[in-house]
Amino acid sequence: MEKVFVVKRAASKLHATEAAIDAAMVQVSEMMAELVQTRKDLKLSAVVGSVATAKVAAAMAALSEARSSMIDAHADMDEVRLRIGVRTKMVGWDLKTGEAAQVADARLSEAS
Repeated sequence: MEKVFVVKRAASKLHATEAAIDAAMVQVSEMMAELVQTRKDLKLSAVVGSVATAKVAAAMAALSEARSSMIDAHADMDEVRLRIGVRTKMVGWDLKTGEAAQVADARLSEAS
């Protein structure tokens, strides 16, 4: 199998993983907002649910760490891609779907 296709497959998984972490961060932040709003709507003390709120905040911190690790992994993988002689063109962000995507045809070509 040509290495350009192998690299493209790995890049697709990388972008999907990055998008999944971002989506999870959105969900967790919405959950946090819902916890706070629910407590306020029920006129409960700030003490009520504080343990759960702290755990949701810890989940957000863990996702933030995961995102940072994926960014670092992305940079490392990009360096390997260059070392093995695979060049990319027109890779970017799909504004319509909000997901990492390959714009237009997003051609990968092997450097000679």
